[in-house]
Amino acid sequence: MRLNDFEWNRQLFHIFLGLAIVALLKFGFLDKKLMLIIIIIGLALSFLNRKIKIPVIHELLQKLERKKELGTFPGKGMIFYFIGGYLSLLLFPKEVAMASMMVLALGDSVSHLYGLHYGKLKHPLSKTKFLEGTIAGFAAGFIGALVFLPWHEALVASLAAMIVEAIEIKIGTEQVDDNLIIPAVAGAAVWIVRMI
Repeated sequence: MRLNDFEWNRQLFHIFLGLAIVALLKFGFLDKKLMLIIIIIGLALSFLNRKIKIPVIHELLQKLERKKELGTFPGKGMIFYFIGGYLSLLLFPKEVAMASMMVLALGDSVSHLYGLHYGKLKHPLSKTKFLEGTIAGFAAGFIGALVFLPWHEALVASLAAMIVEAIEIKIGTEQVDDNLIIPAVAGAAVWIVRMI
């Protein structure tokens, strides 16, 4: 699989959304309560969009959502992005949650883009991903987390998250969305480092 315009646009939006969420959190324009409201509104709009094509929202989803989700769970990626951020804020201190979201925004997207474009070595933990992508994602996630954490915590957060990102975790037949997994693993890794 090679990089196409659709995946490029998806991943750029993924980066932009993550950076915007973190900036809004950092400067106090967004908090846990508002994130929960956004999630509820997002779920309602997703349900409605399956019944009727909501102008603007439907067009945006056509450009950014994979065909599979359009019919079953429109906006799934974006909603899970907010859920992952919300859970991070519930579970971890704010700076750890923001660092975890930076790993998601930068690490996940860069690993995907770089792996699809430059990847040659198959990842030992995945049938579909490339080792070069994981390494690039780790570097990007580390740099992002470094904005909020000391270098050793940022390193462990990004490393743990990118290892788990490469694994396809399933519950039954459904793959667990990495927008939930990556911030949780990054935050948990920092928590473990602090416990030690």
